Amino acid sequence: MKLQKRIQQLLGQEDLNFLLTNRLPRNTLTRFLGWFSKIEHPWVRDASIAIWKFFTDLDLSEAKKSQFTSMHDCFTRELKPGARKVNLATDLMCSPVDAIVGSHGQIAGTRVFQAKGFPYTLEDLIGPEENADDWRDGCYVTLRLTSSMYHRFHAPYDCHVDRVRYFSGDTWNVNPIALKRVAKLFCKNERAFIRTVLQGEGQCQGQRVALVPVAAILVASIRLHFLDVLFHLRYAGPPVIDCDHSFLKGQEMGWFQHGSTVIVLAPKGFTRADGIQNGTRIKVGQALMRWSG
Repeated sequence: MKLQKRIQQLLGQEDLNFLLTNRLPRNTLTRFLGWFSKIEHPWVRDASIAIWKFFTDLDLSEAKKSQFTSMHDCFTRELKPGARKVNLATDLMCSPVDAIVGSHGQIAGTRVFQAKGFPYTLEDLIGPEENADDWRDGCYVTLRLTSSMYHRFHAPYDCHVDRVRYFSGDTWNVNPIALKRVAKLFCKNERAFIRTVLQGEGQCQGQRVALVPVAAILVASIRLHFLDVLFHLRYAGPPVIDCDHSFLKGQEMGWFQHGSTVIVLAPKGFTRADGIQNGTRIKVGQALMRWSG
């Protein structure tokens, strides 16, 4: 335990952490781990998961199964039925992921922040072709997944997905250390823009909400259930895909290979739910934003 804590302390030093996670060949390492994590040899699987547990607080007690075929299988694990309770209040939008709340607040025109003093615009994030006015002066929350967390993401409300736009990009680490050093980091990384229209019986029916899953070093792969494609660094298909798929609140939409970030963009009329602050740990289904009209 002393060795484990000492190593974790060393990795927590900002300069060393930034050097190890960003100054190495990020895309090469990401492609390598994508291949390595899917090896189904028991020795490779068991050693990989053991090392993962050594460096993190990995807890598999909620996993649907207790045996995994590979490290990748463990990364993308499902949870036991009923492991997450979804808040069904019609005035609340719930968290799509298990995560730590990062930057959040009201959108100033189309300007948001990845960290204090590091702004970016919605146009930078979702591309100039999309209509950023849908979220002008709205509300946003950045949700960061650590490597040990549950990595699937779910519908924050009854919704209809009508468009996905894929952005190929870099694989900068998205931890707080990097967010304080790399300007417009989310806008540089591989990501997907998922445009939805809220459905159901609530007063916020018809409002547009966007989810932006952002990949990072070692995690540059995004799978969406409603598309027969895997977004990854070598994806060469169409960047814009029109969709026609509906989800119920809390229904699974897709997953990351490991963990990364999901940015939730909501229009004017939404505010943060009670208790949502920087550093708050939140789980799928818990209240994230409230509709005030």
